[in-house]
Amino acid sequence: MQQFAYSTGKNASDMAMVIDAMDLLRAGSVDAFALVSSDADFTPLVMRILADGLKVYGFGQRKTPEPFVNACSLFTYVEGLGQTTTSLETASEGTDPNKLRGDTRLVLLVRNAVEAASTEDGWAHLAAVGSQIGNQASLDPRNYGYRKLSDLIDAIGLFELKREDQRVLVRDKRTLVRSVIT
Repeated sequence: MQQFAYSTGKNASDMAMVIDAMDLLRAGSVDAFALVSSDADFTPLVMRILADGLKVYGFGQRKTPEPFVNACSLFTYVEGLGQTTTSLETASEGTDPNKLRGDTRLVLLVRNAVEAASTEDGWAHLAAVGSQIGNQASLDPRNYGYRKLSDLIDAIGLFELKREDQRVLVRDKRTLVRSVIT
């Protein structure tokens, strides 16, 4: 729903939106929420909605504070929406593998997801890795300049990808080194 400014004041519209969201939550008539905002004041609302087991999809500008971004089930920066595949592949921000490897939060998020979803041989289905990531934090590959999760993971350079039939498998390259040593 779009919230119009019925009253004036810095937070008047925000308060009305929260009341409407809580009414919808109480009615049980929705499966998920989408919040289009760059305002971290909505973080408690996101946490309350998540506590009821619903997904919250956030959309906002790159200036959006991290607590709000991380609270959402999935957060997408609006600057990345509507870009063509070509513009995503040639985007300068976030595409540099050194920059990606230096993003400790990103690398740990992917490593933990791969480890949680992997079988004894260290390989994990990409879909399971994506689910693990979705359970832990918000990660949209478009925020890093990539169209798909597999493209982002491949660009990081710390993971091995293998395509078999209709599925993609991923493994932490450190697993390969450990198995060679033992």
